Amino acid sequence: MMKLDAIRAWWEERLPALLEQYEVPGAAVAVDLRGDVADHGAGVVNLSTGVEVNTDTLFQIGSITKLWTATLVMQLVDEGLVELEAPVRSRLPEFRIADESAAATITVRQLLNHTAGFEGDIFTDTGRDDNCVEKYVATLGDVPQLFSPGELFSYNNAGYCVLGRLVEVVRGKPFGACLRDHLFTPLGLTHAAHGADEAILYRTAVGHLRPSPEAPLQPAPMWSLAPSNAPAGSMLAMRPQDLLAFARMHLDLGMARDGTVVLGAASAEAMRRREVGLPRLGVMGDAWGLGWEMFDGAGTGLIGHDGTTIGQSAFLRLVPEHDLAVTLLTNGGHSLGLYREVVGHALRELAGVDLPTMPEPPAAPRPVDASRYVGTYTSSMFDNTVTQDDEHRIWVECVPKGLAAEMGMETTKVELIAFEGDTLIAKEQEHGFHQPYAFVGSTPDGPAQFLHTGRADRRTAQ
Repeated sequence: MMKLDAIRAWWEERLPALLEQYEVPGAAVAVDLRGDVADHGAGVVNLSTGVEVNTDTLFQIGSITKLWTATLVMQLVDEGLVELEAPVRSRLPEFRIADESAAATITVRQLLNHTAGFEGDIFTDTGRDDNCVEKYVATLGDVPQLFSPGELFSYNNAGYCVLGRLVEVVRGKPFGACLRDHLFTPLGLTHAAHGADEAILYRTAVGHLRPSPEAPLQPAPMWSLAPSNAPAGSMLAMRPQDLLAFARMHLDLGMARDGTVVLGAASAEAMRRREVGLPRLGVMGDAWGLGWEMFDGAGTGLIGHDGTTIGQSAFLRLVPEHDLAVTLLTNGGHSLGLYREVVGHALRELAGVDLPTMPEPPAAPRPVDASRYVGTYTSSMFDNTVTQDDEHRIWVECVPKGLAAEMGMETTKVELIAFEGDTLIAKEQEHGFHQPYAFVGSTPDGPAQFLHTGRADRRTAQ
């Protein structure tokens, strides 16, 4: 197709310079337009070895894995083995969190759409054996409930590990085997790996990090996060073309390229139906479905998901109306800027669709009385303390703890200014964009109960 030929030519001409501009060691990109696929790779898989990226290079896809986990769950729904509205305990009786009443009522649907309400950033390492997900779920007994199930959205990695364990129990085999038997094989994937032991058989990218903010990128000291978080996105790696085979199946309402029915059409449609809205949060979508993230606030019709692991970032966008899927996989640097250039170009040229604009602080922000926002909001990884000084400037200080502190993350202090309603925005960029901070869960005159940045961090008792 002429359009795809033009996209290929653009990649060949522009991608090397864009990698240099955004300090990304290597990247691979692919598009699928009405079943025709184009792909391209540039840069290196590892700055230490200089091995070049090609179209068969595997990158980690991070939390895009959640779409695969959700698909495995919806296959069980198709088979009548799991019910969306049933408590997860109906098939996973060992599920425990600190709030027993919540644990007894949280449904499969609420886990899929991130409204289960318990603390979600739990990354306990329970080893590398086939029972690591089972052992991980057994550690959740003291995890706090932040809000009533179904009340609001809060991105939940732990919830997807619970879903992965649900799949294991119903299928009677480890999560990796479920992926292989029920997705890799029927989709005909040839360059996909569940973990380092499989990925080493291919040309595989490693992540890159900066030891300090001013230091040059270096290969990350480890390849992946803990295997116990595999259903949430710690292990899965593949080349872009294999990721687009999965995307094509969803665009074709559950049918693989060879006609194999991988997922029922009704389930494929349900996965991308709006379930819960989000505050305007910048890089995240406007809403979530049963796995899919929706970017519908600007009328784009975009759905997708992103993934971040140790020094790697992945982006997947679909425009069902135009039968189009685009993916970009990267291994370090300023990947968000590269995504907006590369994926943005493909969407404009092939579908006439622009990426949603990034939130920007107003040039003349209105004064804000921050009394309803002042306080400390906490999670398992960070304490965020909001203050307003004598000059009426508003600040949020983020203090890492737990795993974040162990990883060497440093305390940051960011000035916030007025944005929209009860949402403030960082005056300066963080990680390449101005992060909005939404304060939710309060009466008009009462203190905010949550600081929402994708995760809803609860206000601590005063």
